[in-house]
Amino acid sequence: MSLSTQRKRKVDSENRQFNGEWTEKYAFIAVNAKPVCLICNECIAVCKDFNLRRHFKTAHANFDTSFPPGSVARREKISALTSCYEQRRRILFQTSTDQERTTAAYLRVAWILGKKKLAFTYSETVKECMLASIEEAIADDKTRKNVLDIIKQIPLSDTTNMRIVECLASDVFETLLDKLRKAEVMSLAVDESTDNSDVAQLCLYVRFFDGQCFREDLLGLISMEGRTTGEILFNKINTFFTENNLDLARINMLLTDGAPSMAGREQGLAARMTAVAPQLRSLHCLIHQSLLCAKLSGELKKCMDTVMAIINFVRCNSSLQHRLFPQLLVDMSAEHSDLLIHNDIRWLSKGNALKRFNELREEILVFLRSSGSKKAANFLPILENEEFNATVCFLSDVFKHLNQINMELQGRGKTVVELAERLTAFQRKLSLFSADLRPGKMLHFPALRTSGLQITQVMSSFIDSLRNNFATRFSDFSIPTEVLRFVKDPFSVDVETDFGLKAKEVLSTLDEGSLQLELIDIQSTDELRQSFQQAGFEKFWTHAVSQDKFPHSRNLALFLLTMFGSTYTCESSFSHMNAITTHNRISLTDQHLHHSLRIALTSYTPDFTSLAKCHFSH
Repeated sequence: MSLSTQRKRKVDSENRQFNGEWTEKYAFIAVNAKPVCLICNECIAVCKDFNLRRHFKTAHANFDTSFPPGSVARREKISALTSCYEQRRRILFQTSTDQERTTAAYLRVAWILGKKKLAFTYSETVKECMLASIEEAIADDKTRKNVLDIIKQIPLSDTTNMRIVECLASDVFETLLDKLRKAEVMSLAVDESTDNSDVAQLCLYVRFFDGQCFREDLLGLISMEGRTTGEILFNKINTFFTENNLDLARINMLLTDGAPSMAGREQGLAARMTAVAPQLRSLHCLIHQSLLCAKLSGELKKCMDTVMAIINFVRCNSSLQHRLFPQLLVDMSAEHSDLLIHNDIRWLSKGNALKRFNELREEILVFLRSSGSKKAANFLPILENEEFNATVCFLSDVFKHLNQINMELQGRGKTVVELAERLTAFQRKLSLFSADLRPGKMLHFPALRTSGLQITQVMSSFIDSLRNNFATRFSDFSIPTEVLRFVKDPFSVDVETDFGLKAKEVLSTLDEGSLQLELIDIQSTDELRQSFQQAGFEKFWTHAVSQDKFPHSRNLALFLLTMFGSTYTCESSFSHMNAITTHNRISLTDQHLHHSLRIALTSYTPDFTSLAKCHFSH
């Protein structure tokens, strides 16, 4: 064998064992399989008699003279050195452990405060509360002193809390990025709003399958300066993805609020994203579209404006007037304590305000008659008009149904499959409402029926218009109904139809023939049918259906279940953002706002123990 190919010796592979005789002979003990000198604490790399003897004879030549081998004095000295070394190790280990626990403690405090969206300075208040409560709660002086000493060692200043929030936010963000880089596809919801300091913030929310379940999490909050055109939005998102090593081509659905800069066919964000992500589909938020369908005009808008004017007169005309009206409601034993103010930004506001106004109509009349003001006198004939009251009752009933569908569309974890299903059901209900709106029936218009007032042509026209608006807006929905139904109930799909062709239009990588065969096998397997009935459609596809046996069916289902149906998560994030950037925190930097919002919204939890060790080691 040549020298070039001769195997080299490796010390680790020789498996040398520490000999117990070396302790008294050379004053060495084994620590983590390494020999350590008891006299100078030096660690010898190789556990070998020659190496230990050479160190002992070279560094401690006088030890044999002072403590002769085999003597009682030598044994006592070795024993004393061993005890001293072990004591030092215990002290060092205990100190390290205590500091790690202290670090873990303030990591958890910062995490809880972040989840509650509280200011960095609250950590100091927490420490004061802890010290005060311990002073009162623990009777034993010694125990109380020990606990107080431990609490005092926990650094909970506002600057420390700020740094820890950065650390925690970075940790959960890295966890999210690690999961995202492994995901086959992801859905992106994008929306823009301004914070309390008038800075435009672009919110990116992501939905993906992590191998076990579907996750929705805040991907990023990007501060925008100046104009927010489609090109600028795309460049910001593209830069964000590049910096974090994410692939834009994996996005299968882009949800926007429908603004021109977002949804423009040529220059909008959706058009630019489609150019780099071939499988991407863009969708205007289904909740926004449903609200646009219900936009009022003509006599109905005039009625709504009058209702809002009366509400504003009662509540906002003067503080005295607003105090008198609730007192009147108490005196009249009214069902409610006040009117509700309408806000167009809040999705459910219009319906709730109308309902409350209609239920307090008699009390409002009494208040206007007793007011004595000219404006109140002008409102009185309107509120006493039967046609106006009939219209208010009608709008109250209609917006009750619209609020119900709106609530069904809202919430986390709602996919495009579920939202499309709910909207289809509501379109059928609108046809029912149209037929129901006639004298002697009105099963779905209880307020109008109870009032006994007449139905007008304006009401019938609005229901028909609402039905047509819904049909028109959702007629160009790019995912076929049959494919969406496949996800919710694969056992009801007719394989012999053009289902396979439509499925391939949604996911081009599918093999149509293989999909048909897989679907027949799924429908013929009683065990899978039972799993579907017990677990529900989402867990059925993620856990019951095997990727190895049914790859095309499962990939299609996961592809669709990954898709967002609305920008609800972004809208919800802006509410959290405004709660963080209160008047007292208006100078919060963009970076700290992003960190605080991530902690408040993330579904991941950091590994506090590992972070404590890492932080302590630094």
